[in-house]
Amino acid sequence: MKKYHYIWPMIIALSMALGVLIGGKLHFNDSPEKLFSTNSKKDKLNRLIDYIDFEYVDEINTDSIVDVTVNNILEKLDPHSVYIPREELTQVSENMKGDFVGIGINFYMYKDTITVIRTIENGPSFIKGIEPGDRILMAGKDTLYGKNLPSSRIVSTLKGEIGSSVDLKIYRKTENNIFTVTLKRDRVPIKSVEAYYMLSRDMGYIKVNRFAETTYKEFKKALLTLQKNGAVKITLDLRDNPGGYLGIAEQMADEFLKKGKLILFTKNKKGKIEKMFASNAGSFEDKPVYVLINERSASASEIIAGALQDNDVGTIVGRRSFGKGLVQREMTLGDGSAVRLSVSRYYTPTGRSIQRTYNNGNEDYYERFEARYENGELMSADSIKVADSLKFTTPKGKVVYGGGGIIPDVFVPIGNIEEETIKSMESLGFISRFVFEHLEEDRERYTNYEQQDFISNFKVDDILFEQFVDYTVGNNLRMDFYAYDQRIKLYLKAALAEQLFSPNISAKIRGAIDPMLQKVLELDQPMLKEMVKD
Repeated sequence: MKKYHYIWPMIIALSMALGVLIGGKLHFNDSPEKLFSTNSKKDKLNRLIDYIDFEYVDEINTDSIVDVTVNNILEKLDPHSVYIPREELTQVSENMKGDFVGIGINFYMYKDTITVIRTIENGPSFIKGIEPGDRILMAGKDTLYGKNLPSSRIVSTLKGEIGSSVDLKIYRKTENNIFTVTLKRDRVPIKSVEAYYMLSRDMGYIKVNRFAETTYKEFKKALLTLQKNGAVKITLDLRDNPGGYLGIAEQMADEFLKKGKLILFTKNKKGKIEKMFASNAGSFEDKPVYVLINERSASASEIIAGALQDNDVGTIVGRRSFGKGLVQREMTLGDGSAVRLSVSRYYTPTGRSIQRTYNNGNEDYYERFEARYENGELMSADSIKVADSLKFTTPKGKVVYGGGGIIPDVFVPIGNIEEETIKSMESLGFISRFVFEHLEEDRERYTNYEQQDFISNFKVDDILFEQFVDYTVGNNLRMDFYAYDQRIKLYLKAALAEQLFSPNISAKIRGAIDPMLQKVLELDQPMLKEMVKD
């Protein structure tokens, strides 16, 4: 199982980056004076920094010392109280806000040149007709090609004030032409609803990758679109979703729960309890809903799964979730940096805390999570260890457990090493990069494909498959490619669909071999037969 370890840093980063956040921010300079009154503990730290600044024998960057000190303090508290340095706060904030100001492209550096993967729909580049494969040579007077050009410089050059203009010099390979186009920078969405489509004749599918400020609006739009297309059932995919804003999770859960149903409650260290109830605004009450979770579904994802499970609504499908039941508030530190400090715990409607213990420190906390890959829990529901002392019962008598994540109603095991390796190559962008480079060499091959024609008729041939094998081996990745050629070909087709058409088409293609989605369709069949019989 150690082969999984190469994805471990990403798992930890995702879990710590978001969590459950209270929407508002607390600014120290806006807080009551008595909260930050002088005391000996703060005086001690201030004096030490002053002594190092003015008296220490060598020149020392005390900013870095302060950063280390803050991190060390937070590490002693819990695994999810984190420090966000000044240079990272803007990007983190944009990610949670759900948009940024820019020109609206996804790109790779290809042969030392910015090359467009695709434009963001209705963004500045989309409106001006910039196409996949276009090379951006210059932005104003700034050259954007050449070796070792930092990504941070590229991004900062393309971003700017909303409404500001930028002249882009572009080379279009298909026309062998260089031209200039003037764009006005605008708000560009960072999509958190990754994909949505009709999974079957009457069931819609929505994939949500985080809970940002714009997520509920995106979700509601997707839900209404699917309902118009005939969806009377929904599969909500929260796999690999590390969380986000508490309020957004409440709004989404409210869509499925009747007025007055408890969604969750929080409790702070003073014992103050705040309860959140469903309103009468839900548009998908009394309809079948399946929620997909896995071991990387955390915090806000667990709030939705727990709220539905404890209210005997829908079916939770997958594997035990991460197990994060702490709520953070973002607090600025006055120098452009911030901390996200755990300020309360949340509990599911039956009273469960699903927070895993962190009494033995952060390292032990994450090692215990990693041990799930080794103790068989991801392969068999019987390997999930539960404590009778943390047993709870839903209104209809279903037994649920606290203390370490949401245990699904229907278990679906993880794939074997090879299947998970292929999936990881896809999620980490390896397959996408190969497909991008392939399109750069042979884009004209796909120009005559319409969307539905591509879905129905396009097949990845053995030549492209062999090129991928060579590419993978050349990047020092090894597996039994030929035993999984059909799966790999399908992932290659999905990556092509994403770059040629949209993420929706890509997700639909991958769904054909997704074990959890196949399980949902299997579970839905008896329900369908019962409805026909009635």
